[in-house]
Amino acid sequence: MLRAQYERRGPVPQDVIEAVEFEAPSLEAGQVLLEVVAAPINPSDFLTLTEEYGQLPPLPAIGGREGVGRVAELGPDAGELAVGQLVLLPRGSGTWCTHVVAVAAQLQPLGEADPLQLSMMAINPPTAALLLSEFVRLGPGDWVIQNAADSAVGLYLVELAGYRGCRTVNVVRRQDAAAVVRDIGAEVVLVDGEDVAERVVEATGAAAIRLGIDAVSGAATGRLADCLCESATLVSYGRMSGEPSAVQPDAFVFGDLTLRGFWLVNWFRRTPEQRRRALVDELARLIIAGNAPRADPRHLRRQRDQRSSGKCRERRAIGKGPHRSATVNSPAGSTALTLALRG
Repeated sequence: MLRAQYERRGPVPQDVIEAVEFEAPSLEAGQVLLEVVAAPINPSDFLTLTEEYGQLPPLPAIGGREGVGRVAELGPDAGELAVGQLVLLPRGSGTWCTHVVAVAAQLQPLGEADPLQLSMMAINPPTAALLLSEFVRLGPGDWVIQNAADSAVGLYLVELAGYRGCRTVNVVRRQDAAAVVRDIGAEVVLVDGEDVAERVVEATGAAAIRLGIDAVSGAATGRLADCLCESATLVSYGRMSGEPSAVQPDAFVFGDLTLRGFWLVNWFRRTPEQRRRALVDELARLIIAGNAPRADPRHLRRQRDQRSSGKCRERRAIGKGPHRSATVNSPAGSTALTLALRG
């Protein structure tokens, strides 16, 4: 058995993490041994390795925050789980392993579907769903605007908004990224720029947009704010630019803008388990039914090759020595890592 472990953090993720052999402990009452089927690489995983994330596990630690596995062995009193059953790995449990020991009662069984798709459902799809539901009461026909629309969260948000009858304005940084978003049926896709607010007015017929969703920060936050109506809400959930969010005071003073932040970790901390499970169950049903974006390895391989100059470190595979993995990017953003640590 192998796991991707790190004993320090540093600016270059692959320099601090390596494959380490381990033996699974004897199972105690209520525990199960899981064989990991797939686990994704998210930007938050890299930020954790570089000590830039808001939640850092104690060292030494194992990489990975989500994934899926099959029950390989049952301990005493493990409940109703069965050997071979596909389950969602405990979020944040260190999933870049060949095997994980988990408490049976904390596992969420899944239906049979592509494990690569299911492995990416514990972070990005819930984030997209909650950004749409937790800040502004939206109804059918209402507009939402987001930037970084070609990210994993952005693509899930397009699909979920459409499923709920909402309309989206999707802002991206480049024309090739715009094609990615249009391919999943997004209604309005615009390349960011100083005149984006004017183009939003034209594209939506001057619709009143009450919810903006920002993953970029910097000047892009202000441009998004300029697209919103009076008394709107702008939610920040990322800082891809690495710059502080910049919004003119007029937006708050005269436009009555509300600026909020969202971090999925906080939502999970504050939310009863029953509601957490209900959200994951709903998203799993949508993914299994095909109502969510699916990975296209050919497109993402091209995207990775285009950015191999180092502009997008999130898409580099992690590992050295015997840690080998086959990688497939998600619709945009996360890299679905099929663990192949066995040889």
